[in-house]
Amino acid sequence: QGAKPVGGVYRVVSRGAAVPGKSGDENEAAKSTIGAIVLDEGATIEQAEEEERLDNDGEEGEEIDEEDREAKRARLLDEYAKARIPKPPLAEANFVMKTLSDDDQAFMRRALLIGLERGGSVGRSPSELNRLARGEGHRFTVRQVASAGMKDGSVTFPLGSVDVRVGSRCRFFVRDGDFARREVEALWTGFKRQELEGTLFGNGSGGDEPGAGRPTGCIVLPTLDRGAKLFGGKAGFESGLVSEYLPDVPSVSGFFSNGVVGNLDGTVSAGNANLPGSNENTLWGSSSQYVVFRSKSNRPVFSPRRAREEAAGAASAQVRDAAMDSKLAAEDAKRIQLTKSFGDTLAGEAAPRAPNGELIVRRREIHSGRAMSVSTVEWSVAEKTAKPTSALEGYMWEKETQVDRLRERIPLALLMSNTKAAMMDPTRPRPRDWIGSVRRSLAESEGGFVVIPECKRMEPASGSLRRRYDLPGLVRHITASGAPAMSVNSDGVMFGGTMEDITSAREASAAAAASLDAEGGGGDGVATPPILASDLLLYPYQLYKLRLAGADAVSLVVGAVEQKDLLYLTKIASTVGLQVVASVTTEVQVGMLNLLSPGSVAAVVVSNRDLETYEFDTTGDQALRLLGSDELAAF
Repeated sequence: QGAKPVGGVYRVVSRGAAVPGKSGDENEAAKSTIGAIVLDEGATIEQAEEEERLDNDGEEGEEIDEEDREAKRARLLDEYAKARIPKPPLAEANFVMKTLSDDDQAFMRRALLIGLERGGSVGRSPSELNRLARGEGHRFTVRQVASAGMKDGSVTFPLGSVDVRVGSRCRFFVRDGDFARREVEALWTGFKRQELEGTLFGNGSGGDEPGAGRPTGCIVLPTLDRGAKLFGGKAGFESGLVSEYLPDVPSVSGFFSNGVVGNLDGTVSAGNANLPGSNENTLWGSSSQYVVFRSKSNRPVFSPRRAREEAAGAASAQVRDAAMDSKLAAEDAKRIQLTKSFGDTLAGEAAPRAPNGELIVRRREIHSGRAMSVSTVEWSVAEKTAKPTSALEGYMWEKETQVDRLRERIPLALLMSNTKAAMMDPTRPRPRDWIGSVRRSLAESEGGFVVIPECKRMEPASGSLRRRYDLPGLVRHITASGAPAMSVNSDGVMFGGTMEDITSAREASAAAAASLDAEGGGGDGVATPPILASDLLLYPYQLYKLRLAGADAVSLVVGAVEQKDLLYLTKIASTVGLQVVASVTTEVQVGMLNLLSPGSVAAVVVSNRDLETYEFDTTGDQALRLLGSDELAAF
């Protein structure tokens, strides 16, 4: 309504009376006339205390004691002493006007607004704004006085607009922009509260009509005087407030009228003869009307705001995906360029083998080349450089070169010291039981086998395995799928991986498990699968690096090491807490494992790869022969 209450709370003690012989219109006007009013002391004191309490909310200080409260009551009653005597409304309006500001006095001289109490005040706040914020509606129905009796000081409302009842409460009102803003905010706060209460305790809707659905649209209908001038120069205040309280509901504004027809906030039953000034459909001037539409079928609402946000989100996601694709493609190209292929460097004849059928692999030649000197400068020139006789031999030479470069940056002694410090630090993650997780999953499985996924960028025989190798994304999917364990290939010579992939996979798996736990609301939680680092291990240096990277187990290619190196590497792995998964391709290699002490190897991988070419045996004969061998049975 945009009207601020001023002065005290009064009761109507007399109204215009119907006179026999007068016309119907004259008698109708008498019903809408207030003849005399008197101060309602109790209601006035209650109103003043409530307004003071609301003004003091949020302010620090001591509570007002009973003596101060009684003093304020006495002062208030003294101010309204003359109002205890019934008097005409115009006379009391002149008294109230003297207590107002210049702006309010100027308005009151132009137009006299009086509000009649609507009823239903038992148990409700006397404050107009507080009632609105609670969804209890306006306390007073404000109307402009149409005419006044200069002789008797009575006031008359528009013909037929209200039936004044003796004993009803009333107040004087003035237009105020600041109060109008707070009134609109309080009204929408009450609306949202009703919606919430209806959703929680009602039939799924806060509407006043049974079975009404959620809001689907809103039309804002203000009168001409409710623009930027009333709201302190802020254009579009009411339409903006609708967008704030109904953000996903489309609203239409821009309508301005001389008046609006409707009932007042729907909180008091219309047509109740016992409630003067109740909630009838009326023509209202200087007001705003908000028409909220609902869907009985609760069908989805088209929200332009949400559509814009979704379109912007989709565009941003597309840009992010394109950037990620570009980044991953660049990384793939870089890794492919760094990887080696030994098919062209092989001598073209069968690789040498030992009498037991094992490949003969040589270690890298360090001091090859012919020495040359000019004056005081000496250097060596590569001459008759050795070529690998098998893919495994070439793989080993490149891996040795890679490890030598790592040693130049971080010496072995420093790496061992860092590993020891990490093992003693309680905040650092500990290696998890990789084979134990596999065994538990095997015991719970119905088919008698477990699938262990492996993350690998590329394969020597076929090249890149996928266009977009997003390791964190793959690990998140693996974790969400409930895999008991996983393998991550960290070799950069032939498979395009890095040791940083181990750390990235561990972090992504932990983050995915935490996110799934949060979404699931607790329970047993999501298991974080332990990680097997798949690489070509030749030196203890690599074990220390993988331990610091976060590996739980390591894969050891038995065909690439001698028996003494196999013993040494498994002992170092056990010392740093890493489980060993041995990869074998022949019965001889299984026999090498049988010479180790029990528990040195946690599991055996029966590989179907031909180490001479590093291609797969597509017939499967190699793996089937190993699975049926006596050596594997003895292991």
